[in-house]
Amino acid sequence: MNVLVIDDKKSVRDAISKFLVALGYSVDTAVNGLDGFEKAQQTPYHLYIIDHLMPLMNGVVLSKNLKRTPFCAKTPILFMTTQEIDSVKRLAEFTLFSSIISKPLNGTTFISVVESLMNTFNDENLLRIAL
Repeated sequence: MNVLVIDDKKSVRDAISKFLVALGYSVDTAVNGLDGFEKAQQTPYHLYIIDHLMPLMNGVVLSKNLKRTPFCAKTPILFMTTQEIDSVKRLAEFTLFSSIISKPLNGTTFISVVESLMNTFNDENLLRIAL
């Protein structure tokens, strides 16, 4: 299962990658939204983990672009933010996110959310195949 982690802070990308690799996931990283969008168009992913505030293309714009791209549109988005969750919920784009998590990340919560999103993605794909 492939995951793309998009965050402008190397320490965050490295920490998330370490968690995910320990869980058995294959992880690619991107340094900003533009880099992430380019990678997402080249490789199929099972999950995007996207930081909110980044240079060149922030997480909201990246999420919009991914959902407009047929190849990427069905892939779940875990949106990470340092902002108040309630302020993110008021964004018009809120519905683009499969889940939102606060930074700094709590490892246990992070792993639980990732595994839930991956299970949901797998269940939806199996249902599509069965139909």
